[in-house]
Amino acid sequence: MFTGIVEEAGEITEVVHLPDDALRLVVRGDLVTDGTRHGDSIAVNGVCLTVTDLVDGTFSADVMRETLVRSSLRDARPGMRVNLERAVLPTARLGGHIVQGHVDGTGTLLSRESSEHWDVLRFAVPASLMRYLVDKGSIAVDGVSLTVSAVDPAGPWFEVSLIPTTLAMTTLGEREVGDLVNLEVDVIAKYVEGLLRGGSDE
Repeated sequence: MFTGIVEEAGEITEVVHLPDDALRLVVRGDLVTDGTRHGDSIAVNGVCLTVTDLVDGTFSADVMRETLVRSSLRDARPGMRVNLERAVLPTARLGGHIVQGHVDGTGTLLSRESSEHWDVLRFAVPASLMRYLVDKGSIAVDGVSLTVSAVDPAGPWFEVSLIPTTLAMTTLGEREVGDLVNLEVDVIAKYVEGLLRGGSDE
């Protein structure tokens, strides 16, 4: 589990194409590799990946076809900067919200409006995910825990307002109109929907 509080912006240094439409990524992240062991989980742009190797501040992880279909990691390339977060410890503060690292789909940056103290970013969202978004609710964008500041189901789109710290410490400060981002909606909303749809077995 993650909280959506990015620890550092790392960099993909190598992309190896594997059989069955899979990839092996090598990612540099000096902070997130400190104390990390083989088999640990690290979120890369919001995608939970398992560490398979560690060498001098870099880690390797395999990405299967299902993940490539659902996420922007299908466009991974050397030199690409990515948001990194280690799995949260039970004793850590939950600074963001519950993030599983299971991407629900991708969105596209439609616009960004900059001001002195914040940027407002508007993202197109798949219609199938729109029902999980509410004003002042939570969403993870490229692994960053954010508060939804506006929604339009007819768009369908949502907006988030980013403070300078978020812009400086994550890749969202570099995103341009047309860029693809990973989206993970609030898992609590999905559980509630499932319970209401499933009814009672008694």
